[in-house]
Amino acid sequence: MKVFIELWKAKDAWKVLPIADRQEYVAQIGPVMQDLISKGAEIEAWGLNEDETEYRAAYDFFAVTKFPSAALLNEFQAIVDAAGWYTYFEQVNLSGTLMTPEEVIGKMLEL
Repeated sequence: MKVFIELWKAKDAWKVLPIADRQEYVAQIGPVMQDLISKGAEIEAWGLNEDETEYRAAYDFFAVTKFPSAALLNEFQAIVDAAGWYTYFEQVNLSGTLMTPEEVIGKMLEL
């Protein structure tokens, strides 16, 4: 199982886009996500990064999605890129195989 965490904020290209164009653009997200869910993707969370967050990352939104395979995660990333998402949003990503806290701490100790 792979987990994929996205952090993003709007670029000026999004901010100047008329609302009707924004609505048309985001309307395509639902069907794409439904297709990925039918293939085993699991949306864990979407949210707004609150201003009060200690050590707040400089991004406004986040999403956490689990994928049953690296292949499906790669498919998702290719879809996002092809949709022109990065034209409108500055984004950073995290991904990896799910591990227990003990496994992660063990990796930290190996550094």
